[in-house]
Amino acid sequence: MNKSPLMQRDGTKKLIASLLSILIGLFFGSILVLIVGLTTSNIGAKGAWDGIRLIFIGLFSKSRDASGNLVFGMNTTNIGNMLFRATPLIMTGLSVAVSQKTGLFNIGAPGQYLMGTMASLMISLSIPSSSVPPFVIWLLAFLGGCLAGAIWGAIPGILKAFLNINEVIACIMTNWISANLVTWFFDIAKFSTMTGSFYCQTKWKIADGSFKNMVENTKSGYVYKTSWNNVATPKLGLDKLFPDSQVNAGILIAIVIAIVIYIIINKTTFGFQLKACGSNRHAARYAGIKDRANIIYSMSIAGALSAAGASLYYLSGNTEFSWNTYQSLPAIGFNGIPVALLAVNNPIGVIFSGTFMAMLNIIGTQLTKFTAYNEYITDVIIAVIVYLSAFSLVIRSLIAGRKKNTSVANDANADKTPAKPEDTGKSGADAEQEAAPPTDAGTEKGGAQA
Repeated sequence: MNKSPLMQRDGTKKLIASLLSILIGLFFGSILVLIVGLTTSNIGAKGAWDGIRLIFIGLFSKSRDASGNLVFGMNTTNIGNMLFRATPLIMTGLSVAVSQKTGLFNIGAPGQYLMGTMASLMISLSIPSSSVPPFVIWLLAFLGGCLAGAIWGAIPGILKAFLNINEVIACIMTNWISANLVTWFFDIAKFSTMTGSFYCQTKWKIADGSFKNMVENTKSGYVYKTSWNNVATPKLGLDKLFPDSQVNAGILIAIVIAIVIYIIINKTTFGFQLKACGSNRHAARYAGIKDRANIIYSMSIAGALSAAGASLYYLSGNTEFSWNTYQSLPAIGFNGIPVALLAVNNPIGVIFSGTFMAMLNIIGTQLTKFTAYNEYITDVIIAVIVYLSAFSLVIRSLIAGRKKNTSVANDANADKTPAKPEDTGKSGADAEQEAAPPTDAGTEKGGAQA
């Protein structure tokens, strides 16, 4: 069986549609930066030009020289921070992508992210590193966080499988339940610095420490960094490649998980069953596939992936968590939606789209650092890219339609071409004899016989 040309493959069309969405979004952002710069007195044309350059190559911005001009070059710190911020984005993007592959929309990633945060922090700070090796504590905290997210993700899956309750509504409810649950837990659960364990404060006072970060008096409602208990994700030499950055081995773990998810979805029977349920649940049941179980499996995996992103982020040893989450849900959970959308739900594509979104985050920081622009202008760019990604199907249809029209024209020209003698399956002489018009002699003879 001959393979279709590269440009006619569905994967190529998806890639082109995503790249066009990115380019148009960046171009729109440049126009917006130009308009704001030219209409703002403290920015001007020079500041607008700096802003446009930062949008496209802000990752490599380093400083300003003595003349006030931007200096660009290899900035390993920015690249390392980009990889660090990409880690939870990749995981939440995988969470949304896996559910989409099975026909479900996991908008509950923020709640699952919070549950993973709570479980991983609770385990990593509860077990004294003086008694248990820090690596074992890290592993238990990571797996515990994933398990908490899987359980929380299974709730909408069960409601969908057995009661046919829309997973979007169920996920929204579980999001806010988890926000209040996490806040309540960290409000009453105190951490003993003497015993290295948690206990609930009900009637007695705290004398020997609490879960609250008292190291920096300017902060309130923050949890200790896991490095307080000597628990942190190993660097594996990445800190030498990207000095003065937050990068660690979490990005490598996220990439490995993305590859594993790709293999499961596309190369295993279990993945085929998940996609079959997503395509047509009733047809899958008729074919003998347990649709209810696969729906629950899908949401559980999605919840575990989202929670894994939280675990990798907060187990890094250099991040803190504010538990006033009842006021708002973590944006990182919702950001997994555009990451999956831009990657067209491809687990491998999620790696690149998550890294790209993290790069835009770094660019926003550089805009604020080197210009008078607000960093939230990059959020506008992301919004445009996401909006265009939603129309990627239209772009692919246009590409497919153009190819189809070309193919139809070629087929029409082929139909007008006379058939060759060898196409009839007969010899050239026989074909010419059948194709020749009847002679006069043959007509007369036939008439005489009649």
